[in-house]
Amino acid sequence: MTELATMDFHPQPQPGEARPWAFPAPERGALDNGLTVLRCHRPGQQVVAVEILLAAPLEAEPQGLDGIATIMARAFSEGTDKHSAEEFAAELERCGATLDAHADHPGVRLSLEVPVSRLPKALGLLADALRAPAFEDSEVERLVRNRLDEIPHETANPARRAAKELSKELFPATSRMSRPRQGTEETVAAIDSAAVRAFYEKHVRPATGTAVVVGDLTGVDLDALLGDTLGTWTGSAAEARPVPPVTADDTGRVVIVDRPGAVQTQLLIGRVGADRHDRVWPAQVLGTYCLGGTLTSRLDRVLREEKGYTYGVRAFGQVLRSAPDGTGAAMLAISGSVDTPNTGPALDDLWKVLRTLAAEGLTDAERDVAVQNLVGVAPLKFETAAAVASTLADQVEQHLPDDYQSTLYQQLAATGTVEATAAAVSAFPMDRLVTVLVGDAAQIEAPVRALGIGEVSVVSAE
Repeated sequence: MTELATMDFHPQPQPGEARPWAFPAPERGALDNGLTVLRCHRPGQQVVAVEILLAAPLEAEPQGLDGIATIMARAFSEGTDKHSAEEFAAELERCGATLDAHADHPGVRLSLEVPVSRLPKALGLLADALRAPAFEDSEVERLVRNRLDEIPHETANPARRAAKELSKELFPATSRMSRPRQGTEETVAAIDSAAVRAFYEKHVRPATGTAVVVGDLTGVDLDALLGDTLGTWTGSAAEARPVPPVTADDTGRVVIVDRPGAVQTQLLIGRVGADRHDRVWPAQVLGTYCLGGTLTSRLDRVLREEKGYTYGVRAFGQVLRSAPDGTGAAMLAISGSVDTPNTGPALDDLWKVLRTLAAEGLTDAERDVAVQNLVGVAPLKFETAAAVASTLADQVEQHLPDDYQSTLYQQLAATGTVEATAAAVSAFPMDRLVTVLVGDAAQIEAPVRALGIGEVSVVSAE
């Protein structure tokens, strides 16, 4: 009889004792040129993340040149006084670095990631881009053409089209927030290199900028390194721009963006609410997560699991612009897509979820799961230097204290079910929601009108 072979298994690793975690606290400083610096030493993070914040908000764009901040942001990596666009890209690649930039309502941000061993070279390239961008006519013209090519694709995307319509509906026409962040075909076509340089010279300077550096800085003389790179960037001093208050009209109504033949309807339901300076924000985050933050939230349980109308519906809060005096605002929204024949029933059930929330409130179990998901996964969420740097940059951009993120997690853990319910109900009042539907008006208009959730209008998708 053959003897069966036996196997010796390696002992199974046992979990260690849980260690307390808090969001990393940065150290603050400044360079001689006025640039504010936040640094955060993260042992083991050999890829360093650098975020540069520039006080060039969208509302500062010249009239008729919406999108110029975006073109400027993209042009920073298209050559300097030392390198052509091709040479600059090649130098970045030799460093193993990536450099991205984008413009949004608070300002322009550049994001650099590079191995710490190549940090000096990459910071030198970044400093050159900020100090002396080339803004060559041919490169700006190419960026403008690229942007013009993107716009029709965005218009064809139901989610992007819904977002564009919601902004137009919520904000007055005089507000920059009512118009596309990256400009329209008409405004982008009017941008040239001279206009980009004029915008740069008027708004980009170290005295109103901030650099965030996160990574393993062991053995790095960061003060000397920053002084030799970003410290060579010069510019005049300037007073901070006043932040205009955010005004919006969230009178309950429905706008259908007509897409004849569409087999799905894109939903975007929103209004403007409190930002992170409001004491209700932690409870609002928790309540909104219970409503539609994950696959187990109320909206998904009803619309996805029970009814099968959708692959998923999400509720979220996104800061638009923040100010310490309370004049900032966040977009509070519910987003998803449903099949065309069930657009009316899906909206009806969505409103039933909101009514049930207001009448019965959240359960303790819902609150506990939300806290576990939001607070418990935080150490994983911030494992990379880029995630920490981006969040620190958000805090600077939104005029929040450096310990805000750590404090937020403490507040979330301490928020009760009743408080979270009240915040969610306040965030999504049923008579103060602007509903945008991108779909086939011929099929969905009548069922939507029958719901009585607000005046219904139809606009063209073009």
